[in-house]
Amino acid sequence: MAPYKAKMLIAPSKSDVGAVLCDPIVASCKSALESRDAFTIALSGGSLPAFLQALPDAFEKAGVEPQWDKWHVLLADERCVVVTDGDSNLGAIQKNFTSKVPIPENQVYGIDESLLSKTTDSVAVHYEEKVVSPLLEKCGGKLDCAVLGFGPDGHTCSLFPGHALLEEKSVLVAPIEDSPKPPPCRITLTFPVLNEKSRQVIFCGAGASKCPILQAVFGTDGVAMEDRVAV
Repeated sequence: MAPYKAKMLIAPSKSDVGAVLCDPIVASCKSALESRDAFTIALSGGSLPAFLQALPDAFEKAGVEPQWDKWHVLLADERCVVVTDGDSNLGAIQKNFTSKVPIPENQVYGIDESLLSKTTDSVAVHYEEKVVSPLLEKCGGKLDCAVLGFGPDGHTCSLFPGHALLEEKSVLVAPIEDSPKPPPCRITLTFPVLNEKSRQVIFCGAGASKCPILQAVFGTDGVAMEDRVAV
């Protein structure tokens, strides 16, 4: 696999993170819609969706029409809970982002809640078969953009350091029932999706606790903004 070109963008304050984050999303959307009739974007939950409220202004500033009706929003990972649960990533995405822009509701893809009474594996299999695989087919084999948070330990999606899922190569969506962070049962996109089936991956973090992992990844004191290559 060829190395990725990576760039670190730094916002002067937490209130400026949204504007910095949204510019590359605008560029990714513009490029996708110039090529096909759909823009596919995978999103994390947590604090990330609130930063996406800056997207309408970012599109207006760039002079780009977002064409919200062509957006397809899927989950980078999800806790195995109903959408009204405070732990739901979809709930956070709906509350902070998709309810504020005219993306069709049937193009925002949550888990099948009827499977929550069964197994975590059945939730993951259904999400791969009914959401991820069809969207990959729709957009030429790769998601256009994945926008992910990350933890101080370096985890992203529900892929945690030292966990066996880091070696998963056979499925696109995997179940996890022993998450180091609660709740324990989740589904997550796997590395094959992030590393091989995504045109652009954007990681977003705020706060001093994220500095050590950024220093480890970029080999920098956290201030330099030159282009790097990440493998």
